[in-house]
Amino acid sequence: MNIVFVGHVDHGKSTVIGRLLVDTGSLPEGKLEQVRENCERNSKPFEYAFLIDALKDEQSQGITIDSARVFFKTTKRDYIIIDAPGHIEFLKNMITGAAHAEAALLVIDANEGVRENSRRHGYMLSMLGINQICVLVNKMDLVGYSQETYNAIVEEYSAFLGRINVKPSCFIPVSGFLGVNITDKDKTIPWYSGNTVLDALEEFTTAGDTVEKPFRMPVQDVYKFTRFGDNRRIIVGSIASGSVAVSDELLFFPSGKRGMVKEIEAFNAHPPAVASAPAAVGFTLNEQIYIKRGELAVKADEKKPHITSRIKTSLFWLGRKPMLAKKEYYLKIGSAKVPLRLEQILRVINANSLDWSDIKNSIERHDVAECILTLSHPIAFDTSEENPLMSRFVIIDDYEISGGGIINEELGDSQSRLRDNVYLRNYKWVTSGIPVEQRADRYNQRSALILITGKKDAGKKTIARALEKKLFEDGKIVYFMGIGNVLYGVDADIKGSDIVEDVKIEHIRRLAEIAHLMMEAGIILIVTAIELRQSDLEIIKTIVNPDKIETIWIGEQEATDLAIDKHIENAKNVDEIAGIIKETLQEKRIIFKPW
Repeated sequence: MNIVFVGHVDHGKSTVIGRLLVDTGSLPEGKLEQVRENCERNSKPFEYAFLIDALKDEQSQGITIDSARVFFKTTKRDYIIIDAPGHIEFLKNMITGAAHAEAALLVIDANEGVRENSRRHGYMLSMLGINQICVLVNKMDLVGYSQETYNAIVEEYSAFLGRINVKPSCFIPVSGFLGVNITDKDKTIPWYSGNTVLDALEEFTTAGDTVEKPFRMPVQDVYKFTRFGDNRRIIVGSIASGSVAVSDELLFFPSGKRGMVKEIEAFNAHPPAVASAPAAVGFTLNEQIYIKRGELAVKADEKKPHITSRIKTSLFWLGRKPMLAKKEYYLKIGSAKVPLRLEQILRVINANSLDWSDIKNSIERHDVAECILTLSHPIAFDTSEENPLMSRFVIIDDYEISGGGIINEELGDSQSRLRDNVYLRNYKWVTSGIPVEQRADRYNQRSALILITGKKDAGKKTIARALEKKLFEDGKIVYFMGIGNVLYGVDADIKGSDIVEDVKIEHIRRLAEIAHLMMEAGIILIVTAIELRQSDLEIIKTIVNPDKIETIWIGEQEATDLAIDKHIENAKNVDEIAGIIKETLQEKRIIFKPW
């Protein structure tokens, strides 16, 4: 069982843990004497905290910088104790440690009382879904074991936790340094008759119910082997909840693809019939389908996850620069990594007072906020209420983890209906006997959709034809299709409708479905259209794998919301433009680039 110790700086977390290890006989032989001797040699007073403060910086400064992990066991079970730093500068490290815990001991100095980080850490624990919390009122010896002081802290902190819907399992008056109420009942505090710290640990319950929850496995990778005719595609990841068995039918979100488990793989062992949380596992499917990192595997007969590109979240911000609405960040949840923008700040909380500020344009460092995030494409998740593990995310800014939080609610986006149609299509899809990778090997190319757009007279069709010819002469499987081919063919039945916007959406949807078919066949499809908008691209991305789309703007680019991959404005002629696009396809490894 993973237990995290948290609390304000210098409130004695490490001391309580050190004393717990000593009193339970959990230290390696000679370790206590070694630390005492080291303190004597350096003319420093002995501290139980030195038993686990392994980093030199921590001992010299007297604060815990990183989350230390120590192990001990009782007759009931094995424990991993996580000593999380209390200093506000190391809040990120505290959260990293706490994210792995099933229960928490929160330490408050009886002499100092409830401090800012006492409240902040309590709030962070609640956001991480840790609802087993015991509060240790430490250093009782410094207040003469005053029951009045203890009761005041219990009353104040219980009221705070109540406001964030957290009910602690117990409060315990202790002295970590003197060992009072750590492992044995102590007559030093006659007015207290409750649990010791060790009793509280033993009464916590493990999260065995994760196996009972619906199956969730973020796809970490797909292993492929080619030697000796081995054509297996082993889908691997760590099971977050539930279990999976041979012959289970699985769905993969957000793509909506499906497959049946053929075999659960094992290294140097007999393949098991069932695998359960929290095992790391690999399995093959009865049919070869294209699955990539970031998908979420679920059972077809269990509750589906939420899928959307707009989410309502509670997040904490740790970046040195504030989180701004116009900037692009990355959200990581499970194994998925998706660009995001801050759509709206609903309110920001002062973690010390729990007062809310409704009008803010940014989220400052150490702020906790409720906000709406818009993602570049949909993710699959459970809410924090349904499954805390599958609702937790982090936010990356300039290659650094700068924030994190939980998803509270799925919000509708403009593609919800289209996505439902795509999931039904994928569920009913009869896969070809020739996998996508095999076609790519044969054709020496990856299938792709090349969208060439720009103003009306930018020469898009001429450029598209020149590109098609250049690629064809290189031996590529390529086809050019103007938007008119769709409008007057497949779309002839809706061409005359009066509902202009609905018709345009349907035009784009049908174009995307055609592209999907041709890309399944391994073809590079070139499409031209006048001034595509981002909303048009979002429709296409819902139906076609976004990783296979390249958007190219030809000519002058005025204000447009379209996220383009390449802008070509001042090329001399059509052949040069076609050559530039070809180089782009080579850089993206869609086609082979010769040495």
